[in-house]
Amino acid sequence: MNVLVIPEDFRKDQYMLKPIFMAMMKEVGKPNARVRVCQDPLLGGVSEALKWERIQEIIERYKGMVNLFLLCVDRDGKEGRKGVLTSIEQQAVNILTGGRLLLAENAWQEIEVWVLAGHNLPSDWNWQVIRDEVNPKETYFLPFAEQRNLLDAPGEGRKTLAEEAARRYDRIRQLCPEDIANLEDRVRSFLA
Repeated sequence: MNVLVIPEDFRKDQYMLKPIFMAMMKEVGKPNARVRVCQDPLLGGVSEALKWERIQEIIERYKGMVNLFLLCVDRDGKEGRKGVLTSIEQQAVNILTGGRLLLAENAWQEIEVWVLAGHNLPSDWNWQVIRDEVNPKETYFLPFAEQRNLLDAPGEGRKTLAEEAARRYDRIRQLCPEDIANLEDRVRSFLA
């Protein structure tokens, strides 16, 4: 099984998405799935990632090699974002055939929160406050990476922290039911 994860901007997101989705594939019974993060084209931001034309371009380019496309963007506090993603999924159904599918999800509120979910965080941090924070990357993730002396590591610590978090994927799923657990359930349905 070949999985292509489409981030809004791969330059930092790749470090987080690949290990987390490799862990998810193992969890759903596909430990040998090939998970790649789309680097060509570089979307360069959420506004481009939410344009059907850009996603269609990626699907057309890779559909002969990919079974499952996963579009992952930050929610950024925008409640209507899921509706846009659902629309993209519906349009993708019209061009994907033969057991291929695109699923889209928005991370509450940013993908960095999925990484934080896999770690033991400082005791004075409240998980629900982190989930509700519109800018958790700046407020929580980067300070956490700094505490771990990882800001100079690949992706400002994202690579190391995500690899560690992925080893505790069950915790990510438990703490992120609206996005990761929901997406995992949808992947399971696709595979059934």
